[in-house]
Amino acid sequence: MKVFVTGATGFVGTAVVQELLEAGHEVLGLARSEESVKKLVEVGAKAHRGDLTDFESLKSGARLSDAVIHLGFVHDFGRFNEMCMLDGEVIRAIGDALIGTEKPFLITSGTALFSKDGITTEKDRSVNHPHPRIATENAADDQVARGVNVAVIRLSPAVHGEGDKIGFVPLFIKIAKEKGVSAVINDGINHWPAVHRLDAAKLYRLALEKSFEKGTRYHAVAEEGIQLKKVAAELAERLRIPLASLSPQDAEQHFSWFTHFAKLDNLSSSVQTRKALGWSPVHPTLLEDLKGSYYFSEHQ
Repeated sequence: MKVFVTGATGFVGTAVVQELLEAGHEVLGLARSEESVKKLVEVGAKAHRGDLTDFESLKSGARLSDAVIHLGFVHDFGRFNEMCMLDGEVIRAIGDALIGTEKPFLITSGTALFSKDGITTEKDRSVNHPHPRIATENAADDQVARGVNVAVIRLSPAVHGEGDKIGFVPLFIKIAKEKGVSAVINDGINHWPAVHRLDAAKLYRLALEKSFEKGTRYHAVAEEGIQLKKVAAELAERLRIPLASLSPQDAEQHFSWFTHFAKLDNLSSSVQTRKALGWSPVHPTLLEDLKGSYYFSEHQ
């Protein structure tokens, strides 16, 4: 297949592109700069000039391809609500080009949107969710209603591995370094699901190659939930700083805008995904990755 990929030069996107190419697919990657064009060409992909605000470019990329994987997202947290709304518009624009076809359209979301008491599964939905990122899930369902062949892949909050620079893990480490203490909230018994970027990439390929029911959700979850205190303890040991448990009030000052993520409790299952796709993660766990050198090297 010829696959149009947004976010093709990002942390997960580069792994997805490589996975697709190695499986014999052709990749057309969205590129907003000459640097991105160069990166794509160097690995054997083709570049499609444009960006996530250029809807005509998105539509033409979709029309030129047999399938679409949407991984791109503008990580401008100062305008987060606006960027979430933009993602919904991006999905609608691509959907416009796919109406009347059966081309697979894989859309990226996250399990963290569906945190609740108990375990989050692929069947969970929440149209009236207060978090602005729900715009992605709602836009996906809108495309299903229009007859577009959509599936949603929900990434774990902790997608880890070499190349991780702006995800939950490096941000957690950055705060610990800056504050001189590795902290958790209320003893850190909350959970982060996790997946290695290379395992996530394989899931995208398997989903692309599988005939799925429109609106299907898949969970890129290798570990259902790691207690944050275990992550924080590893950080404390590697950085040689104290480990501390904070009250919710003190946590606001310590973590600032990251407080929401530091207290996230998001046990998530991928049982249905594994069964449907035959997906079996094989790459290092989060704690195994933290015992390596990457996250604590000078470039981080």
